Amino acid sequence: MEEVRLQKYMADCGIASRRKCEELILQGNVQVNGKVINELGVKVNVKKDKVTFNGKVIKQEEEKVYILINKPIDYVTTVHDQFERKNVLELVKKVGKRLVPVGRLDMYTSRSSHFNQ
Repeated sequence: MEEVRLQKYMADCGIASRRKCEELILQGNVQVNGKVINELGVKVNVKKDKVTFNGKVIKQEEEKVYILINKPIDYVTTVHDQFERKNVLELVKKVGKRLVPVGRLDMYTSRSSHFNQ
């Protein structure tokens, strides 16, 4: 998979969520090979294209770390919560890498609650 949408590439590089990256693109804060991009739908070749955000080159991390946890009730599966609720990243000690929570379990759901029914 060498060619991907610009906002996905930016999200994979840790800039922001895909939706937030779309906003950053529309604001004209992103360049691909020296050209300002301010429209959605642009694809980039991850091995060849030079992508910059606010003047700094961005790149994907080479090594990925996967951590599996059972989310307790009262935690949300997100990096930042607009309501300042507890999030799953608070459960994991620093690993020296960017962590991205995956899953759609809401605040009142835990993995174990599915087995108790």
